[in-house]
Amino acid sequence: MDFTLVAQIFDVLQIPSPAKLILLDAQTLSSAHFPPYPPDVPALLTNIGSPEIALHLKIILLTTYPKDHTVFVVTEWGKKEERLDEISNDDFVESSSLYLPALGEGTSFESFAEIVAHLRAPNGCPWDREQTHESLRKHLLEESYEAISAIDSGDFAEMREEFGDLLLQVVLQSQIANEEGQFNVNQVIQGIHSKIVRRHPHVFGDLELEGVQGVLANWEKLKEKERSEKKEKGEKEEKGLLDGVPLALPALSQAQEYQDRAARVGFDWPEIEGVLDKVKEEIEEIKNAETNFELASEIGDLFFALVNVARWKHIDAESALRGTNMKFKKRFGYVEQGAKKEERELSSLSLDEMEALWQEAKKQD
Repeated sequence: MDFTLVAQIFDVLQIPSPAKLILLDAQTLSSAHFPPYPPDVPALLTNIGSPEIALHLKIILLTTYPKDHTVFVVTEWGKKEERLDEISNDDFVESSSLYLPALGEGTSFESFAEIVAHLRAPNGCPWDREQTHESLRKHLLEESYEAISAIDSGDFAEMREEFGDLLLQVVLQSQIANEEGQFNVNQVIQGIHSKIVRRHPHVFGDLELEGVQGVLANWEKLKEKERSEKKEKGEKEEKGLLDGVPLALPALSQAQEYQDRAARVGFDWPEIEGVLDKVKEEIEEIKNAETNFELASEIGDLFFALVNVARWKHIDAESALRGTNMKFKKRFGYVEQGAKKEERELSSLSLDEMEALWQEAKKQD
């Protein structure tokens, strides 16, 4: 890297050299899909030698910076100030550079990790300092459900907020582990990075696979190999194919994941007709159940069979039922409001009156 060039560029920009600066040769980003640096630090990209590189840079930078972010194109003839989304190939000549002022405070993962570490520091927050992995468990569960609820609502502002709350739980748990000398958040990231690369040889390697089913089948083979390798190293007891499914999952999600994993190794009905026949069979067994124990067992079997129908039809059973729950809640709320409009107690309405309001609610869906 030519540091003399850097000094010359800042002379052209007529601004003082920043205390911190990301300095990258643009050619190193030719295959990138996301800026590989914290955006709350100014960045200088040099050696933009072709229109193709310039266009690619614009695409990846727009994944992180807002469209109206001010940037500076620097050439041998001077500088040009523009919005990021308005720069074009014509702005760049051989050996051009692009200077990106920093985004606002708190826009990088590193700055967020610093905030969390500060909360846990001696001069941090008393509540955060006394938390443990166990005490935060309920908060992690709550934030996970709230994130799912935000997804179901389709409200992107709510999704953004809930994903942030969920991220806090991950980073806070990692910070506690770091203080205990177990692992840190960088190791968490490195672990999932390595796992993704290892389990996607068709993307990051030379393996050729056909379609989603080929990918899923190979995924299970890779996980089985990993389990065997861990057993050989004595790292932990070998687990079965279904042991990796969390016991705390909602029952419908757990059932569908069990079925998915079993199907990937060939344990599945050859045609959906067998699945539908199983549903009919379970309904008959419910009719014939003689004890509460038998009834509970057969109802469970029916739920499991219905989840299998959803899986065959590529429907997430948990989301489907959650959607129906919300639909019921909305329609029943309409019935309640109908009673209030008539200044009557809900319980005083006849079933026919409630059904009439229910049908009105359905028409508004």
